Amino acid sequence: MKWKAELARESEQVEDKLRWKIEAYLDQGCGACHLSNAHIANMVENALLNFDGERYRLSAWVLMPNRVHLLVAPCYARSLSDIMHSLKSYTAQEANKHLGRKGRFWFEDYFDRYIRNARHFENALSYIENNPVRARLCPSASEWRFGSAWHRKHMPLSA
Repeated sequence: MKWKAELARESEQVEDKLRWKIEAYLDQGCGACHLSNAHIANMVENALLNFDGERYRLSAWVLMPNRVHLLVAPCYARSLSDIMHSLKSYTAQEANKHLGRKGRFWFEDYFDRYIRNARHFENALSYIENNPVRARLCPSASEWRFGSAWHRKHMPLSA
């Protein structure tokens, strides 16, 4: 049994290294950067916000030029895969219309993580919101227009 635990740890470490390498690659602006188009980024952000509190609870998000990071919890027996399919399907159709193109807009799959506790939640939130800072796109998270840090600063909830 000990070897199974060791293999599981090694597998997680390999997966983590792969994710960091992918992130570094994407931070260099590789791949299609359609989300740098303000019209498309605004449409994707509005789609995310549209079902917040109904299909899911959206705690954090950031739209990078070539990807999106979300901290989301499904509501009311909805599955994460259904939520992602719906978001990706709608936004892909709308983005492709705007760009005058056809074909795949998003990668078919997505990376997900189970949030284990409050500390993990806070770390995930910070990681997501600080993506543009790490990619050297802005000096602070609240200055990146398409993210929850900006939204919290500039669009506070009304009492």
